Amino acid sequence: MSPWIFTHSDCLRHTPGPTHPERPERLQAVMTALRHPAFSTLSWHEAPLATSDVLQLVHSRAHIQHVLGSVPERGLVPLDADTMLSPGSDKAALRAVGAVCAAIDAVVSKQARHVFCATRPPGHHAEPDRAMGFCLFNQIAIGARYALEFHGAERVSIVDFDVHHGNGTQAAFETEPQVQYVSTHQFPLYPGTGWKDETGVGNIVNIPLPAHTGSRAYRLAFTEQVMPALLAFGPQLVLISAGFDAHRLDPLAQMELESNDYAWITQQLLSLDVPLVSTLEGGYHLTALADSAAAHVAALMNG
Repeated sequence: MSPWIFTHSDCLRHTPGPTHPERPERLQAVMTALRHPAFSTLSWHEAPLATSDVLQLVHSRAHIQHVLGSVPERGLVPLDADTMLSPGSDKAALRAVGAVCAAIDAVVSKQARHVFCATRPPGHHAEPDRAMGFCLFNQIAIGARYALEFHGAERVSIVDFDVHHGNGTQAAFETEPQVQYVSTHQFPLYPGTGWKDETGVGNIVNIPLPAHTGSRAYRLAFTEQVMPALLAFGPQLVLISAGFDAHRLDPLAQMELESNDYAWITQQLLSLDVPLVSTLEGGYHLTALADSAAAHVAALMNG
């Protein structure tokens, strides 16, 4: 069964500025890579708009109203020093959330085995009451809660291999034993969270790694720490915050992974033999992002 891809042109309408790292060209690069003939068997689907009720699975009503009510008719509105709103930001963010929820519907109903959501803006820094770090709403966290509330899931694991720690995702589930959050991230680095002793109720597994970790040490950490934690938890569904900014070419970090590391990571997660739903997070060097996302999806095709 070939993977499904959820995406939408609205996700290109979020334009936080010509020099901003999180720019529409990121998604265009990924889409160009996935339209290559090698990916001709992928099943493409339009990401729906998420509803306010779905957003409230994680976010406060005040936060939702603040973000959606601040979207300008023209120009930019800053939510913080890094996080901008432009015309179209609302629909882009709602499509990103809607994609993850639709992907979960698809895998739970067994229409699809694995799904990649090619959307933006990213989401894992968005906390229940605050947008930050380029992120407006936390689509992966909402997806986990959606799986619990609407599909009766009992154990959902979130694996976050973005180079930055997903503080928003951790904040959403620190006291939720049905959701496991496992993060590999460069440390110290923005946002400054993700210490090893941040363990929630035993459901948070942070694996901080130093700059210049490289492929060999990263794979060893994944094999010795990530996989045993996942196997012990026994998830019915794995959600992936798929950030590709740990690549050696990425301008915002220095983890120094290669594109083929993302294929290897994906193969490890496929060995759990449960459905995978993956959503695009970071990755700011266009060629590295395209190559890494392609490696990730190619591995899903073989899973």
